[in-house]
Amino acid sequence: MLVLTIFRLALNISSTRLILLQGYAGEVINTFGNFVVGGSYVVGFVVFLILVIIQFIVIVKGSGRISEVAARFTLDAMPGKQMAIDADLNSGLVTEGEARKRRDSIAREAEFFGSMDGASKFVKGDAIAGLLINAINIIGGIIIGVVQNGMDISQALHTYTILTIGDGLVSQVPALLIATSAGMVVTKSAEGKSLDFQMRTQLFSKPRVLGTVSGAIVMMAVIPGMPMIPFLVLASTLGTITFFVNKSKQEEKLKEGEAEVVETETAEEKVEEYLQVDPVEVEIGYGLISLVDENKGGNLFQKISSTRKYIALEYGVLVPPVRVRDNLQLNPNEYLIKIKGNLVAQYEIYSDRYLAMNSGEMTEQLSGIPTNDPAFGLPGFWITEDEKDKAELLGCTVVDSISVLSTHLQETIKRHFDKILTRQSVKQLLENLKKEYPAVVEDVNPETLPLGSIQKVLQNLLKELVPIKDLVQILESLIDYSKVTKNVDVLTEYVRHSLSDTIANLYKDSNNIIHAITVGEKLEEYIMNALSQQSDAAQTLGLTPDMLKLLNESIQVNLNSIKELGYLPILITSATIRPYLYRLINTTFPEIVVLSYTELPANIEIEFLGKVEV
Repeated sequence: MLVLTIFRLALNISSTRLILLQGYAGEVINTFGNFVVGGSYVVGFVVFLILVIIQFIVIVKGSGRISEVAARFTLDAMPGKQMAIDADLNSGLVTEGEARKRRDSIAREAEFFGSMDGASKFVKGDAIAGLLINAINIIGGIIIGVVQNGMDISQALHTYTILTIGDGLVSQVPALLIATSAGMVVTKSAEGKSLDFQMRTQLFSKPRVLGTVSGAIVMMAVIPGMPMIPFLVLASTLGTITFFVNKSKQEEKLKEGEAEVVETETAEEKVEEYLQVDPVEVEIGYGLISLVDENKGGNLFQKISSTRKYIALEYGVLVPPVRVRDNLQLNPNEYLIKIKGNLVAQYEIYSDRYLAMNSGEMTEQLSGIPTNDPAFGLPGFWITEDEKDKAELLGCTVVDSISVLSTHLQETIKRHFDKILTRQSVKQLLENLKKEYPAVVEDVNPETLPLGSIQKVLQNLLKELVPIKDLVQILESLIDYSKVTKNVDVLTEYVRHSLSDTIANLYKDSNNIIHAITVGEKLEEYIMNALSQQSDAAQTLGLTPDMLKLLNESIQVNLNSIKELGYLPILITSATIRPYLYRLINTTFPEIVVLSYTELPANIEIEFLGKVEV
């Protein structure tokens, strides 16, 4: 844009030099000055002024404003986009290379809009410079004509004004084209498509509109006094374009229809398919279909794919493909999550709104639809895009509807790992492991360590969100201790002991300290005696209903105090009663993590913040 402006101004300066020195600037300028405006400098000045107004007031001012707003919004959005990329990178949703590409794309976008903002200033300055050059030409021409060439004022005014107006018209035509092209580039919508593709689509995508315009021009052509031939030529051109565009669209529809018919005829219905149950399924109402429509910006499938990758990376679980389907029986904004065909979660989201979650420091109320985050239960509001910036300034975490659904799906899958981890998926994990560690997998004896036992141990670990990524260590522990016991709960405790570093890293702070509550000595001794004397004591740990009530009350008091201090609710007890105590309290207190002393490394310091007693 700068180069074009410099070249145009250079030509303008050269023609100015010829006009002032010789009183003649070539046939083109002379023709524009005499023939185009009829030799009248008043008419020429009016035409020139109209062109300047069109260029300066309409095109340059509009495109300049658009470029300013686009540049400002792009720069304002950069910190948020960078934070989103960092968050995705930290959570494992994108690789380092993908994050680098996204950062480069954001930088290029900011540079582009900043450059276009500067380019619009060049075009604006070009229009002003052209106007000033013509004014100087007229004044300077009159002075030179009267003083140096001996002309009278009227002759000098006519001669130099005609030449200047001709020069102005000649220079304003390319200036107008430059301004128009700059405006088209700036006003191009950010759809990731080229400018010529968008122009063709917007001009010729609606044949009905072109046909209507063609008919209107024909009606104007038959009106008495109207130029019939130009109107008929234009109408016939538009009619021809309408015919071919309409024909092309009809052929596309015909091909699509034939493809659907062929697919319907060749597809054989198999009743067995109805017997299959999808491991994970998401059903959405018709108001949420846009979330899966890529043409409307929906990227739900990509989010679900990222969720599966994240779970595999963090927990070592291969989540099967998630089936997404619409359900007209649901409310428009409702969705369901099913595991093995059973409903496990449901929620309502708004595809055109954002969920602003209160972090507890909000000083002003938001005008939105009150709700609770489905994944973690945090209070929040469904707000419009206009209130997004305000919510972020108030300290809220703001996410779009697709992120809400994908996060809810992720947490739901984590809570139902034991149902998703089938024997077939365990076998697949072992086959994948065999490629790199054949000796470990070949050492698994189906007689002493059947596949079902491995599955149950892995399910026990995942129920308490212990990652099974280190499958080699898990198998080695199972191989060693399966010769001692076949009890799955005992085997699980042995495996947890071998994964002590992994478990400790989940809950320790930066100072290698785990803040927890413990079980009183008398209560722990009572439970251990009950387990050793009664085979059926595993369900209630030998506690009477009154003792169970007191136990829950004591846990609740300690839970409230540890939450007030801002620590994770962790209960530490002996390895003997740990699995049974976990099962007893998990239904009432699902957020409590139950650990044993033996599964924590020696370098981990434990700070007790309370004691559970009955």
